[in-house]
Amino acid sequence: MIEGFAGSWQMWAAMAFVAVAIVFYVWERLPIEVVSASIVAVVLVFFQFFPLERGNPDTAQILAGFANPALLTIMALLVVGQGIFQTGAMEGPTQRLLASYDKRPLLTLLAIFFFVFVVSAFINNTPVVVMFIPILVAIAGRMGASPSKIMIPLSFVCILAGMTTLIGSSTNLLVSDSYAAFTGEALNFFAPSRYGVILAFVGILYVTFVMPRLLPERATMEKEIAGGDGKQFIAQLEITRDHPLRGQSPVAGMFPDLPDITVRMIQRGEHAILPPFDDVKLRTGDLLIVAATRKTLSDLLTSRAEYLRGLLQSGAGGDEPSPGERLGLSETVVPPGSRMIGRTVEHIGFRHLTGCVVLGVQRRSRMIRKKMGEIRIEAGDVLLLFGKADALRRLRNDRDLLLMAWATTDLPDPRRANFALIIFAGVVVLAATNLMPIVHASILGAVGMIAAGCLNSRQAARAIDMRVYLLVGSAFALGTSLQATGAADFLAGVVVSTFAPYGPVALVSVLFILIAALTNVLSNNATAILFTPVAIGAANQMGADPALFALTVLFAANTSFATPIGYQTNLLVMGPGHYRFADYIRAGAPLVILMWIVFTVIAWFHFGM
Repeated sequence: MIEGFAGSWQMWAAMAFVAVAIVFYVWERLPIEVVSASIVAVVLVFFQFFPLERGNPDTAQILAGFANPALLTIMALLVVGQGIFQTGAMEGPTQRLLASYDKRPLLTLLAIFFFVFVVSAFINNTPVVVMFIPILVAIAGRMGASPSKIMIPLSFVCILAGMTTLIGSSTNLLVSDSYAAFTGEALNFFAPSRYGVILAFVGILYVTFVMPRLLPERATMEKEIAGGDGKQFIAQLEITRDHPLRGQSPVAGMFPDLPDITVRMIQRGEHAILPPFDDVKLRTGDLLIVAATRKTLSDLLTSRAEYLRGLLQSGAGGDEPSPGERLGLSETVVPPGSRMIGRTVEHIGFRHLTGCVVLGVQRRSRMIRKKMGEIRIEAGDVLLLFGKADALRRLRNDRDLLLMAWATTDLPDPRRANFALIIFAGVVVLAATNLMPIVHASILGAVGMIAAGCLNSRQAARAIDMRVYLLVGSAFALGTSLQATGAADFLAGVVVSTFAPYGPVALVSVLFILIAALTNVLSNNATAILFTPVAIGAANQMGADPALFALTVLFAANTSFATPIGYQTNLLVMGPGHYRFADYIRAGAPLVILMWIVFTVIAWFHFGM
């Protein structure tokens, strides 16, 4: 077989395509979408004009990656994740974990990653990563660090855990099926555990102590516009009949449910109550005049649906946004010459005029203790506005206000949070219990998010990352070209014929690093299917233990750390972590080499040194 393929120039061309693609991905001079689309175009044209003697892969096979179940699962889960974000459904668990983090930061972080590891050893990794992305992003913000420091470790811990049991990943099951077909024996549930735990332990040490030094500190736009500079806005909270603050009393002058917020005055009818609010119990109709940063106000507004309803019900005019409608926050400056100067917010009829609510007013010259409607607008005031995204967009043409478009952010709508949590839990349960394949469960969940009003179709479309879609599709096109031209078989054959004379340890070691390299370019399932028969055949020729050779394929095919296309969880964290292709090589390639060295030592001990 090797001689037949050695003279095939198409085979060498296919391997050159892979090398050139990796160079362009790492170079990053061209957008990743352009590189990916170009790869697909080149592969299609190549087989059209330079057909193989034994038959070309047809167009459907080359483009099959774009309909691959793993890719469709990722896209659907991105929509599910967007539904979670739009409703703020993870705010409750996140806030509880953040509160625990404030008291026991290291213990909380270790507990999260330990839980991720244990769960990922027994269920599909993808829903686990989706579940913890928003939580770890919030924790990264509390740590004062970029999410780029914590997203890749989340993915890698899941992959390492998947090596420890037979159901840890779909790759393990494929190796087991192939092993049973060739030997008549099945790998037991804990067959990978003995050596998998060692590999995972070493990998986690690397992730904990080495990887943080290799990952970038990449600032995000959200961090820049979230109000982290400490600017204080004067805002107003109205205590409605079902408001969470109704009936509460302050403790040492502070209200426990309003952390990081200073209450400057309580307006009760015609009476103004000033600090320290001794023996005050909040009643329906009370107005709280508070001072807080933009981020604090945003977090408060999205923490519970009652806060949002109270804000929407206060003030006349304007239609209440329907669930799934895009909401936002933005800052506007009152310019000199504005017709609003000297008029109060109430007299302006701001909500009726603009469709937005004045959530807060920032004025540096002096402290304000007035109801929001009684504050007279001055030139230079910064107004924090809340409303529908369309209403905020229309303000760009308003000459009485200067909309700071860079400071406009979407705001989660918590009114459908319970629906989003139920749908998300359903996806996880269906996938984890194998009642339904994960691709079925994820697509059903994505449709459910839209049907339940957790997000609309436009928001769902924006959640689909075209970079990820094209990246995976182009990777499958490259994999098809490698298999069709015989390049993959050729590489496997060369390794076996070259290194078998040096003994089983050398052969196992070289097989591991070859499979580990290819699994970061092809899919891990493809490498598992391709190399398991090769490894078992080599073991039989040498009279060695075929189980260890099968486990070599299993572990190496899971060593998908060096590229974002290596595994679907790597792709899932690429957006939230704001990573580039080269970041995975920088942080993941050393881990691949470390896993290779450790497994070589394991093989050395296994074969009696």
